[in-house]
Amino acid sequence: MNATGTAGLTGDPRDMSAEGTDTVARVFAALASPVRLRILHVLAQGPSDVTRLVERVGGAASTVSQHLLILRRAGLVDFRRDGRRQVYFAEDPQGVGDVRRAAERLAGRQGGADQGAAGS
Repeated sequence: MNATGTAGLTGDPRDMSAEGTDTVARVFAALASPVRLRILHVLAQGPSDVTRLVERVGGAASTVSQHLLILRRAGLVDFRRDGRRQVYFAEDPQGVGDVRRAAERLAGRQGGADQGAAGS
């Protein structure tokens, strides 16, 4: 990781190592699911166990658990044991907000580009 903690994300594609691009791809793949995005949003608000996550995002506990595994492998969430339960939490709640704002900003640009193309 570099000084900003972003594994080679400096803005210059020549600066990204194979390891850095693999990390970025794994994170973006984890974020590509609406369910995982909802889980991450809930966990950014505070820790939760699988039962509460199921109540908040819907679906089966086994499915939510699979999504949590993908998020953990991407380094976006982790867990701690609380008795017999596993309590999950976002590794970087502020980072979740940063990702959301960046996605909204990019989506806004895309919407403007679509409108411009449609008006031609």
